[in-house]
Amino acid sequence: MTMNQDLLSAQTGMGAVTLRVGDLDGMIAYYRDAVTLELQNHEGDVAVLGRRDVPVVILQHAPELRHAAPRSAGLYHTAILFESEPALAAALYSVAQHAPGTFTGSADHLVSKAFYFTDPEGNGVELYWDRARTEWSWAHGQIEMATLFIDPNDFLQQNVTPELVENPRLGGASVGHVHLSVGDVATAREFYVDKLGFETTAALGNTALFVSAGGYHHHMAMNVWESRGAGRRPLALGLGRVEIVVPSLDEVGRVGERLDHFRTPTRDDGASLTVTDPWNNEIRVVAAR
Repeated sequence: MTMNQDLLSAQTGMGAVTLRVGDLDGMIAYYRDAVTLELQNHEGDVAVLGRRDVPVVILQHAPELRHAAPRSAGLYHTAILFESEPALAAALYSVAQHAPGTFTGSADHLVSKAFYFTDPEGNGVELYWDRARTEWSWAHGQIEMATLFIDPNDFLQQNVTPELVENPRLGGASVGHVHLSVGDVATAREFYVDKLGFETTAALGNTALFVSAGGYHHHMAMNVWESRGAGRRPLALGLGRVEIVVPSLDEVGRVGERLDHFRTPTRDDGASLTVTDPWNNEIRVVAAR
């Protein structure tokens, strides 16, 4: 296999994150009214929320399930990327109005500005905006990121206008990256880099790994901060599926060939490929529409 076939396409991005939820109406209200996503579709036990025609979160009603045990593998956060600082500020202001108790922190990561929340069922949420790629710094093949304090009130004062308060759904939004809790970083690297085809963009020793396609700061991350040593995740509330979007069906096929090469079981329905990572997190690779 050539080097190019060993890597995901540079045009790879992230699709919607599926969450299994106990209170479907309550979770729709949070992501629609607080986070400012639009309810795109709601049929039976499944609701899709996003912006314009881009799905961001798929909520799957599963009241029969329980929460996973503490320190389990699973979702650390879904990171929703906004097109501009005012668009991010509008969403931040909306959460502050509708669900202020869900705010957990904020940070300037040099490549981005981010605000963190925990939704009503305990799933992590990041709302963020990227600086231009020309402003990012790389050293020895690793992206330079930091965690610097941002005062959320200052950020709102600089960016929120009365018009945004009236109509907070400014511009598009999409899943920029997905951060997982895993049992160990070496196993995560073997699966997500060696097998799936992401490139490592940053590593924090044996505690966290950041990976991407096409030179993005990270499309996915895996950490052991709350889950070191975790085994396979049982069926539970929380993360249902992570979607990776590649540019073509041919690229889906190439991912399948690579996983076959490593004897990693997959399910292929002709339009997408599904694989589970070592912690039983479901990953779906699908062609862009």
